Amino acid sequence: MTARASDRARYDRATAHLDAPLAIVDLDAFDANADDLLRRAGGKPVRVASKSVRCRALLERVLAKEGFAGIMSFTLAESLWLARSGFDDVLLAYPSADRAGFAELTADPKLASAVSVMVDDVAQLDLIDAARGDGREVVRVCLELDTALRLLGGRVRVGARRSPLHSPAEVADLARAVSRRPGYKVVGIMAYEGHIAGVGDSLAGRPLRSRAIRLMQAAARRELVERRAAVVRAVRAVVPDLEYVNGGGTGSVQSTAAEDAVTEIAAGSGLYVPRLFDNYTSFSGRPAALFAQPVVRRPGVGVVTVLGGGYPASGAAGADRLPVPYLPEGLRYDPQEGPGEVQTPLLGSPADDLLIGDKVWFRHAKAGELCERFDSLHLVEGDRVTATVPTYRGEGHKFL
Repeated sequence: MTARASDRARYDRATAHLDAPLAIVDLDAFDANADDLLRRAGGKPVRVASKSVRCRALLERVLAKEGFAGIMSFTLAESLWLARSGFDDVLLAYPSADRAGFAELTADPKLASAVSVMVDDVAQLDLIDAARGDGREVVRVCLELDTALRLLGGRVRVGARRSPLHSPAEVADLARAVSRRPGYKVVGIMAYEGHIAGVGDSLAGRPLRSRAIRLMQAAARRELVERRAAVVRAVRAVVPDLEYVNGGGTGSVQSTAAEDAVTEIAAGSGLYVPRLFDNYTSFSGRPAALFAQPVVRRPGVGVVTVLGGGYPASGAAGADRLPVPYLPEGLRYDPQEGPGEVQTPLLGSPADDLLIGDKVWFRHAKAGELCERFDSLHLVEGDRVTATVPTYRGEGHKFL
């Protein structure tokens, strides 16, 4: 029996009493992936990206491990909820225009001490000040550096369109502006190199493109190592007591951790290991989060139909954004239908061994987005469900 066949047998036994659709997290795989992130971080603390987890119980589980420290959140409302729930170090990774949230943040000492907000423009400070009302708490500020690789005098750009701050002088100027403004304190710098950390460099059947990606990433790393160090020096000249410099992501943990200028690593997807993280030469993880759909039809030889399953991930539309049939091995989509809103035909010889009511297991393309489809996660240890915990959705929250 292959390892995947063994996993299927375990998951089927563990959930035999449960009707699909359902979602699980294999805790053995989850914990092994967490340990691997720590190993690759080489002793630097790992801040957990909550958008890739979206389950408080699992955030608590991973943060209980020595080496993980703090959360990187994705909305201000989520940040405040987490802080009220007892998480005391929450870095909001994206600028916000949530005026009600800023009014709450600036009026509550506990929230203000626990949450840091992302800023890359003085206009964002203006919005916060306009929202303050009677709130006078000091706002903890993190500055975001644009990590994109610029070539040919800026005519070619490789990387996500995030912060407008690219040079050391630009980041230092904003640090100076924030520091001079009453009610604010610069505490950190964040630089997310998504074109390195979030782009697989070993694409099946595409050796030339894979090599091109590796060459691009090598060039991007060389440029960013020097520029990030220069940015940190420039900002520390303005803010000597800077608390942290955050960088990286699941796909770049070890290379980012090797930079002296970086003090902590961000990662989250590496805990669940969704399908988009199958194509990396820098690491390999164990799929930990899966969902199951029930077989409801047998239209013919080599075909079964499962209920629903059309859960595409965010990003540029393409086949890589679709969930992938995972267990039993050998199933594939009907190219005329793909994963559907209410039914999904699956082709392949394993279909002939599936009966009405059997489960087909899928992997989502992106980590935490799976939790937007399910109210709960069944936690599997060995061949038993040992706990069932709510997702953000199950706790009544849809932050974005």
